[in-house]
Amino acid sequence: MAHQHMRKERPGHTLQTSALVHEAYVRLVDQKQVQWQNRAHFFGIAAQMMRRILVDHARSRQYAKRGGGARQVSLDAVAIVSEKRAAGVVALDDALISLAAIDQRKSQIVELRFFGGLSIEETATVLAVSPGTVMRDWTLAKAWLRREMAGGE
Repeated sequence: MAHQHMRKERPGHTLQTSALVHEAYVRLVDQKQVQWQNRAHFFGIAAQMMRRILVDHARSRQYAKRGGGARQVSLDAVAIVSEKRAAGVVALDDALISLAAIDQRKSQIVELRFFGGLSIEETATVLAVSPGTVMRDWTLAKAWLRREMAGGE
């Protein structure tokens, strides 16, 4: 899952695949109250953790972009930071929060498919719905998010 996320990022991204996996592992190990039901449940929680890590990283990049915690770096190091991608991850997170207020299941489907890399069938198993339901909700959620992120009515 981490490799799929990092493949979407620019080469030389400041967060490496192994760092994403390690951070997700640390957060998953810290989950003492979770009663793991099955493999699909684990992947659902892992997808949520990776989403939070990527969003936190993107928010910190935006904070740094505005001069917060400024430190001196070379121009070569600055060239590898993908500010546009970071802003997109933050916008997606904000839109997902809005979608969750309207329809929690559609938000979960986006999280599992986009951040978790789960297939339609795996997502249906995690949410205990039919693959057809997942496909319909996935299609509607993508359209809704596209409109929301574009700022349209």
